[in-house]
Amino acid sequence: MFDKILIANRGEIALRVIRAAREMGIATVAVHSTADSDAMHVRMADESVCIGPAPSPQSYLSVPAIISACEITGAQAIHPGYGFLSENAGFVQIVEDHGITFIGPSAEHIRIMGDKITAKETAKELGIPVVPGSEGGVPDLAAAKRVGESIGYPVIIKATAGGGGRGMKVARDEKEMERAFTTARAEAKAAFGNDEVYIEKYLTTPRHIEIQVFGDGKGNAVHLGERDCSLQRRHQKVFEEAPGPCISPEERARIGKICADAVAKINYIGAGTVEFLYENGEFYFIEMNTRLQVEHPVTEGIFGVDLVREQIRIAAGLPMSFTQDDLQITGHAIEVRINAEKLPNFSPCPGKITAYHTPGGLGVRMDSALYNGYSIPPYYDSLIAKLIVHGRDRSEALARLHRALGELIVDGIDTTIPLFHALLKEPDIHNGNYNIHWLERWLAANLPD
Repeated sequence: MFDKILIANRGEIALRVIRAAREMGIATVAVHSTADSDAMHVRMADESVCIGPAPSPQSYLSVPAIISACEITGAQAIHPGYGFLSENAGFVQIVEDHGITFIGPSAEHIRIMGDKITAKETAKELGIPVVPGSEGGVPDLAAAKRVGESIGYPVIIKATAGGGGRGMKVARDEKEMERAFTTARAEAKAAFGNDEVYIEKYLTTPRHIEIQVFGDGKGNAVHLGERDCSLQRRHQKVFEEAPGPCISPEERARIGKICADAVAKINYIGAGTVEFLYENGEFYFIEMNTRLQVEHPVTEGIFGVDLVREQIRIAAGLPMSFTQDDLQITGHAIEVRINAEKLPNFSPCPGKITAYHTPGGLGVRMDSALYNGYSIPPYYDSLIAKLIVHGRDRSEALARLHRALGELIVDGIDTTIPLFHALLKEPDIHNGNYNIHWLERWLAANLPD
């Protein structure tokens, strides 16, 4: 087991890793920008290293600075958290070349799954169901129109190197194809430096269902059920739950086995998430995230396992601490993402926290790096907290969420907390009757910009 690990991240996920490491008796190193010198992850780690100025490219994305921090402190492994360098295959290769352990998948697996076209082709080869679409990238408008005619409209154009909803446009008929295709390519070029796009059939009322998988790198893998992440704004998740309210035990077992078998075949190591669109009883692969997900706490809630601890164990060469038969679902868990954003237009709202009180009680968990007097810097993602609740069933979890939100105080800035108070008044939320378009339509009707 490692004596010391470095966390190449910030905020609540850095704290999450520090806590798991501390329970395992492992010392931790926090890295931080000049803007984060007073951040909670810096205060809680055993050691800290300033790796650069506020802008991410000069600090949290600076590979030489992070490697230097490891060498200075003697850290034997790096946990990337999520975001930043967590799915950067080049970074992983450099880490390994310096004799440091990367707590996550291999560079090869990150590279394969980081390219959306290669990921889809690989998934298909591994027996994972995929959305009908183009065979690889689409070079020009004429080819795009041929694909649209072949698979039928509506279609969605996606950036090969995409993520976060950028470089993604819908064409409902041939007339819309030219605008959608041109715009998607332009957005992809601006966001990722790569204008290659591919095309898939656009499902009209799907849910977003993702399967948590875990592999030991030696041909063994398990699945930890599904999460329903259908409540999204501009392709960004805001509300996640497990198990999915629309997934039967038979469906869970079927798609879970498919995913676990697939990652076992490629000797995948550590945590990963296979994401699907789900419609009319069918699952359609959209991508695989080769890292820990923001919403991993809901899976931990229903299975009673520590996924970060397991990541560290596997990276150290130890066997998985559970088998598929050990994994039994207990109750229901929900997570809401609380952002420093001003409604109704969700504009970023950095600033100083003047009062902060977290909810407590049975089945309530708060993952956050906030504290009284902390000033949220304007340079990074607006996610400031995750409120996670667990109940014996979905109704109890929703009631607990309502109660916990009522106790939560974050003063001094605007947040998205009022959004969740409003959503919990909606019958569709209580009935689990929603898809990936539901929240956008609700926002247009209730919180117009």
